[in-house]
Amino acid sequence: MIADQSARSLADLLSLSGRAAVVTGGASGIGRAIVGRLAEAGADVVVADLDIERAEATASEIAARSGRRVLASATDVSDTASLAAVADRCVAELGGLHIWINNAGIYPTTGPAIEATDEFIDRMLTVNVRGTFAGAREASRRMQSGGVIVNLVSTTGFRGAVGISGYSTSKHAVIGLTKNLALEFAARDIRVVGVAPGVIDTPGVQAQLAPLAAAGLDVASRMQRTLLGRAGQPDDIARMVTVLASDLAAWVTGEVLVVDAGSLAG
Repeated sequence: MIADQSARSLADLLSLSGRAAVVTGGASGIGRAIVGRLAEAGADVVVADLDIERAEATASEIAARSGRRVLASATDVSDTASLAAVADRCVAELGGLHIWINNAGIYPTTGPAIEATDEFIDRMLTVNVRGTFAGAREASRRMQSGGVIVNLVSTTGFRGAVGISGYSTSKHAVIGLTKNLALEFAARDIRVVGVAPGVIDTPGVQAQLAPLAAAGLDVASRMQRTLLGRAGQPDDIARMVTVLASDLAAWVTGEVLVVDAGSLAG
């Protein structure tokens, strides 16, 4: 990586032309928005998702819109062989692997810790922690100098909340993992960064909040209680991920950027 970027234009620094990316959980929600922005910035992208039909629809729509190569791949982040396969496919079909976005994860399940089963805890940690670890590892094995790994975290990785102990624990772990991998991969000029969204208005979050809405909570009003007065949208996160994946952030590694409209500030 060139140390002095000051002679390059902002447009050139943001451009991802010539780079290939994998986005896990890329078929919907935040992942889909990330795929769209990476492609818009010039990257070719693999949409890696359990839901292959939705992944194919996302890939087709974004390819038509952006003019980039966008592939769909059936991927299970709890299966290391599946992660290795999508990384290999990116290299073989898109000419390399430069950006890896660990976005796939299990949403929190509301309920007291005293009622959590071992099976639930194992599944949460397998997908959110081991899946992120294995994804970063498999990506790094195939990356050349200048690669970037972005881990999606959560503000609950900084501050817990009642009823989501398993989820919060997994995201605390991913924050630690991000910092440690940055230390290890720096010698190979691979940056590792994290993005910690606040509550984002996605179909998955709405489904999780449905029981609370049915019980009388004004979910829409609650989600808008941020310093900026509105709920987060998937593109709010996608824009930040794109910046961190680009050379605009060439001197950023080992950090987790909180994107929550100031919710942690209050």
